[in-house]
Amino acid sequence: MKKPWAGRFKQRTSCAVESFTESISFDKRLWRHDIEGSIAHAKMLGKQGIISKKDSLAIVRGLREIGGEISAEKFHFRSELEDIHMNIEAALVKKIGPTGKKLHTARSRNDQVTLDLRLYLREETRSIISLITKLQRTILKISGEHLNTIMPGYTHLQRAQPVLLSHYLLAYVEMLQRDKNRFEDSLCRMDVLPLGACALAGTSLPTDRAYVAELLGFKAIAGNSIDAVSDRDFALEFLACASITVMHLSRLAEELVLWSTEEFKFIEISDAFTTGSSIMPQKKNPDVAELIRGRGGRVYGNMFALFTIMKALPLSYNRDMQEDKPPVFDTVDTIKSCLEVLAEMFPEITFNTERMYLSAGEGYSTATDIAEYLVKKGVPFREAHEITGKIVLYCLTNQKALTCLKLKELKSFSPFIAKDIYPVLEPSESVRARSSYGGTSPSEVMRQIRHYRKILAG
Repeated sequence: MKKPWAGRFKQRTSCAVESFTESISFDKRLWRHDIEGSIAHAKMLGKQGIISKKDSLAIVRGLREIGGEISAEKFHFRSELEDIHMNIEAALVKKIGPTGKKLHTARSRNDQVTLDLRLYLREETRSIISLITKLQRTILKISGEHLNTIMPGYTHLQRAQPVLLSHYLLAYVEMLQRDKNRFEDSLCRMDVLPLGACALAGTSLPTDRAYVAELLGFKAIAGNSIDAVSDRDFALEFLACASITVMHLSRLAEELVLWSTEEFKFIEISDAFTTGSSIMPQKKNPDVAELIRGRGGRVYGNMFALFTIMKALPLSYNRDMQEDKPPVFDTVDTIKSCLEVLAEMFPEITFNTERMYLSAGEGYSTATDIAEYLVKKGVPFREAHEITGKIVLYCLTNQKALTCLKLKELKSFSPFIAKDIYPVLEPSESVRARSSYGGTSPSEVMRQIRHYRKILAG
């Protein structure tokens, strides 16, 4: 097959080189975006009189037919043509004749490939944002069903203070909202048209980049042709946003793994989202959650791979950049599958509310409430903290729960303690009392739920 640069070369490209340099095996997924960009470019060439209107229409018609063939899986991709761009262009020339060779006027594969990747990531980013919203709605619905479910909150993985399960889950809704905001903000820098920069220096032909931007729905046009073809910041930013998101998904998955153990026994994940052991018949393993937790590492690896590829590359385009697509594609697939399976799995989780409540009352989790009780009686917080610490030490030494202490025992630590302290020692009262903005009281959690119902509506 004659190469598009064959005029300069005396020898044929080695088969080993063709195999080593091809990217069609992975960049063929850009076919829709390549055709979309080529159609806009052909229309611009015709509008500007760079090629005739007749030729422009023939090219557009041919490209649409090729798109139909690829969609119907009737198109044969050829590795000797290297990439998606040359595969489509060769098919176009075969279909409409020499007119097809006019399509590449006033553009280069350098600006073409970054256009395709921007179009692809713009579309996939919007899809990911929709999937995050779906997961948020799923978690929000479950939160609304557990306004009276009390569980232990943790710091250092040690029981800390009682909280509502709905409050705990809403923390992930909040994280996911930040993830969406990051992706939405990244679209601003992604939504820039590079086409028209050509190889690196622009063109002497009278192109209309604004018209192409309008056809493709870009809000801005790359202002420097050298930067336009060498920039992959938008892909790096996408990978950074994805890395933060999968970190949040990994944390949530870890909660599910822990909570499903016999040691916690807070939840049971349905059989449909668990697996068994090949040797231990009793096992029910949270493999889905574990894989979500593990696949975060793949996304981190993809981000660092592209950072490493781009590090120290001189301007403008370098063939190293061909390696930008595998990490981007893998990240898109990974994050979408994690979001989809989590949204399906969450409604299949049964919460052991009784076990959660009992655990919330253990480990002296209402100790902070004693300190705040004393503060309300006029005791400085540092003194109240020390008094409460002594009460806990007394309980530990005598193997007693806070609620089992007699009033006489409690008063021996402070004369400010009276019988009105007993309600304070209950997890339900501890939760109800924490009504500060963003706190775990039912009234505050209901406010948070209403807030997100409004945000996620529609």
